[in-house]
Amino acid sequence: MKPFAQACENNKNPILAILREAFASARHVVEIGSGTGQHAVHFAASMPWLVWQPTDRAEHLPGIRLWVGEAALPNLLPPLELDVDQPRWPVTQADAVFSANTAHIMSWPQVERMFARVGKLLEAGGTFALYGPFNYNGRYTSASNADFDRFLRARDPASGLRDVEAIHELATSAGLVAVADHAMPANNRTLVWRKGG
Repeated sequence: MKPFAQACENNKNPILAILREAFASARHVVEIGSGTGQHAVHFAASMPWLVWQPTDRAEHLPGIRLWVGEAALPNLLPPLELDVDQPRWPVTQADAVFSANTAHIMSWPQVERMFARVGKLLEAGGTFALYGPFNYNGRYTSASNADFDRFLRARDPASGLRDVEAIHELATSAGLVAVADHAMPANNRTLVWRKGG
């Protein structure tokens, strides 16, 4: 049975509205942490000019394969195993990268590694879009985000909501320039950077 996340169903169209513009000139997108595979199918179907490469850790690949196989889209590739801790990633080049709801699940060193590798993966002018909940100036943007952060840290002390200022520092170190910060439903954001050079 295909995995299903209601949150993906709820946020896919608001995210798509951002990505249509952010990825308008992109041709090859790598998705880090494709989860159930729902986003990959929806975005590939809605942006046929893109080749969409889903990736995730090994345990999530069977579910993603079910979504990808059923969709049978010509621009949606089979998922690849990718863990940000891998010394070598299975993809070496892209002109866009997308990731949703990953930065608060990973440990901070893993978030650092993700940004460093994305900076190397992207070609000059390439785009990185990151969706999820973030803190601003060390403060929660809503009571629900505060509750969510407590839940995450109780489950895994290395996880938790990240300060957007610290995220931007990582992006700058990776050669990425901030171009947009979009407010999204359910107290989330979509942050967009472009690779310099």
